[in-house]
Amino acid sequence: ATTDPREFLGARFDAGLAWVWVERGHGGLGAEASSQPLVEERLAAAGAPAPFRYNPIGVGMAGPTLLTHGTVTQRSAYLRPLFAGTEVWCQLFSEPSAGSDVAGLATRARREGGEWIVDGQKVWTSYAHLARRGLLLARTDPGLPKHAGLTAFVVDMNAPGVEVRPLRQLTGEAEFNEVFFTEVRVPDTERVGEVGGGWRVATTTLMNERVSLGGGLGRGGSEPGAVLLDAYREAAARGEGGPVRRDEAVRLWIEANVNALTAARAAAGGNRGRPGPEGSVLKLTGAEHNRRAAAYLVDLLGPAGVLVPDYRMTRPDLPIGSTGARDAAQAFLRSRANTIEGGTSEILRNILGERVLGLPGDVRIDRAVPWRDIPR
Repeated sequence: ATTDPREFLGARFDAGLAWVWVERGHGGLGAEASSQPLVEERLAAAGAPAPFRYNPIGVGMAGPTLLTHGTVTQRSAYLRPLFAGTEVWCQLFSEPSAGSDVAGLATRARREGGEWIVDGQKVWTSYAHLARRGLLLARTDPGLPKHAGLTAFVVDMNAPGVEVRPLRQLTGEAEFNEVFFTEVRVPDTERVGEVGGGWRVATTTLMNERVSLGGGLGRGGSEPGAVLLDAYREAAARGEGGPVRRDEAVRLWIEANVNALTAARAAAGGNRGRPGPEGSVLKLTGAEHNRRAAAYLVDLLGPAGVLVPDYRMTRPDLPIGSTGARDAAQAFLRSRANTIEGGTSEILRNILGERVLGLPGDVRIDRAVPWRDIPR
């Protein structure tokens, strides 16, 4: 309780309790991945700071990606400050013309000696205004089909030519940003994976993002669904409860606990930072639950549920706070993004249908076509 949270998280990394299955020196102990949930449980019970709150993109997505695809030099340089939250990360994938179809992106990286020159635009980049580094996906060969011509890089967000602009959301906040790259120089040593291997890197990142988002959605109290039950009890005390609302509260409480158990099972599955497509289940159910739960909380408030305290544009800082029932209107507005970010619910149903259930694939007419020949 008396230790600075970031100092504590750095000490946790040094003790090998960041990702226990990783080798010593990189945040692990070479232990079984199934031990990780126990580590999280014991630390949370003692009131330790949660690393995700201080660097959500870094801990949830960039870290596992570097553990899978990064070089020893990259892991040595980036993992400790990333886990400790002293270097915030962002994810530079989506573009104005490539959201759900990430592989269709247009940001270019052309090689010039030992460097890459990056030009293009990214959008919906969470916490880019705070980020020291970003995981960038860029097109390095437009003559190949869209999935084959991509390469991933670590980019310095303070480098010349990087510009971050806020995107104001429905809530008034600007946690999202658009990022412009104008002749940004990135050393080849900052390349993650092979040239042309960016889609493999991106898939690892996206799968971890879905597990990370799915595991964090719908939690709002000492136990999953606690906020829902507390809000119902307050409404009942005002004489505004009733059997229908009570039934809905219990249904949502059950959903929240099922999702929490699914997240715990996924964490104990020993995927070593490489979750499979099954992670899409967690993100899909978590996002849909969060949307329904937020709507329920607003309904319980009656007319007061349509009010928000103000609409000034703010740029959220870290660590991430928790949203309780008193912020129901704000949470309701923000919950709309849960079904879009990290893969829309429609895309996730496609993934589950094709890669988990083995159903026939969606129609794709551009798979073997060079990217530069695809109409945009």
